[in-house]
Amino acid sequence: MRSQTWRNFDYILFGAVLILTIFGIAMIRSAIAGNAVLTPLINRQILFAGISLVVIFFTAAIDYHYWSSLIRPMYIVTVIALAILTVVGQVRFGSARWFDTGVILIQPSELAKIVLILALADYFAHSKDKSHNFLWIVQSFLTMAFIAVWIALQPNLSTTIVMIVLWFGLLWLSGLPTKYLLIFALVGMIAAVAAFPLLEPYQQSRILNFVFPNTGARHGDTYNVDQALITLGSGGWSGMGYGLGTQVQLRFLKVRHTDFIFSAIGEEFGFLGMLALLGLLVLVIMRCLRAAQLSQDAFGSYIAYGFAILILFQAAVNIGVNLNIIPVTGLTLPFVSYGGSSLLSLSLGIGLVESVILRHKPT
Repeated sequence: MRSQTWRNFDYILFGAVLILTIFGIAMIRSAIAGNAVLTPLINRQILFAGISLVVIFFTAAIDYHYWSSLIRPMYIVTVIALAILTVVGQVRFGSARWFDTGVILIQPSELAKIVLILALADYFAHSKDKSHNFLWIVQSFLTMAFIAVWIALQPNLSTTIVMIVLWFGLLWLSGLPTKYLLIFALVGMIAAVAAFPLLEPYQQSRILNFVFPNTGARHGDTYNVDQALITLGSGGWSGMGYGLGTQVQLRFLKVRHTDFIFSAIGEEFGFLGMLALLGLLVLVIMRCLRAAQLSQDAFGSYIAYGFAILILFQAAVNIGVNLNIIPVTGLTLPFVSYGGSSLLSLSLGIGLVESVILRHKPT
């Protein structure tokens, strides 16, 4: 019976994730070449990649229904960890998002995404036959808000927005009545305007520089985005070749192994390389959606839908920042950008999706 179950394992999904992860390590190596301070990050990412592969198979082997009984303690622990982080967290780039263990930095907000997806999937699965009224919406919102508020206080605006998108995406898929859409639109616009004065100065600066860019400035607040666009454009159709991008190797492009790794890929592999990368990301998303459709119950469907939304949104935002069509954020390119916590949490999500696929009943 167990061998029969593993025959349903989605090797296409796993293969796409594996290729993205290996390619990400290769691009991180190229992006930080010659930088003695950042060189150790390569081995760390390799270590995290190895652990992530184990996490995928280990999580896939566990029946995803088991996580339903653990959601409440996981949720409580996550909220407590995020609350503690606001007091003792390691401050980097203007916010306290990491626990410094002395060896590695741990970012609880990455795990919080997984916990939120599980919590919302459980809530919507258990309430699918209930009236989809205003109380139903509020209860789901509070499930998200108790986690998101601590992330907002770090401050971490980009991840807070991810939480809101996950909530609204699953809310919509759960059957949100269309009469509430106008209300959401109005509340969203009012909240965005009202929240602007409450943002940190650097967050306000990013938004203002995007809306009112100083096109005559050669340096300053728009430097990173300007260099990202130059880097992307210099790759042409086929790129300059691996490790040969001048913008990357001469270090004009900053944060090139995390936020702007997509631009580095564009310079070294060109437009065709970027298309190939996008194709792999789309494949991962499509396989997650397939798992959602094959699931034998609503809980499994919402888990798979949640991770499809997460990967789609993060990829779209990261690429949008590199193309300068949205303000700069700190969201990584899934499976490709440097970040151990991000890679592990995404791999945990892929393992959960595989668990859903493994336990569907083939027709």
